[in-house]
Amino acid sequence: MIHVTLIPTLQDNYTYLLETPNGGPVAVIDPGESLPVINILEARHLKLDYILNTHHHGDHTAGNDELKKRYRARLIAPASEKHRISNIDQGTHDGDIVKLGDEYIHILETPGHTAGGICFYIPNSKMVFTGDTLFSMSCGRLFEGTPEQMYTSLKKIAALPDDTLAYCGHEYTSENARFALSIDPYNKVLQSRALEVNKLRAQSKPTLPVSIETEKATNPFIRAKNAEEFAHLRRLKDQF
Repeated sequence: MIHVTLIPTLQDNYTYLLETPNGGPVAVIDPGESLPVINILEARHLKLDYILNTHHHGDHTAGNDELKKRYRARLIAPASEKHRISNIDQGTHDGDIVKLGDEYIHILETPGHTAGGICFYIPNSKMVFTGDTLFSMSCGRLFEGTPEQMYTSLKKIAALPDDTLAYCGHEYTSENARFALSIDPYNKVLQSRALEVNKLRAQSKPTLPVSIETEKATNPFIRAKNAEEFAHLRRLKDQF
């Protein structure tokens, strides 16, 4: 099983450090800053082998260049965003598999937030890194994609096994819970999740990861019946 460390970066981003067993390769996902990653790597006497980007936005990629230079790490990112992410070593497409030690990372194309956004799914370790496509109880804004694309992308993530843990790109869960409750106030699972989130944030603890099972029960965007309902919810959330 891969060991994951949540690294808070910038204002509310999460960067994820992945350590494979038995001193195997080390990867970082979406380094919005380099220094917090370097500090943990140095403290643990680790060398960084891979940098993975879910999409091109600067709060997910700004640490790339410094980390590549310092550790000679290989950068893996969406092939369709090569014109907006510099110095990609390996561009990925939907269905590609990237080997990380003895683990296999499956590439899921999930457009909507950006045109070329991807998620990293690691079935053996039962985890998926969703960038800004899926947030707990919400989803990313539609900066480049259509409601139909984002709805399809969310359904692709929701189709993963229920015990898969989703690691999202931001700590937005408290606000997302408030919106979700405004849409679905009598949802008992959602009520319970909202209480859990409030307790965690009161202790300055992360609300992630979250299981796909929980998201299917609490996320109004996943629970939308079709793309039209999804689009309506997204408009409401944008104004919330």
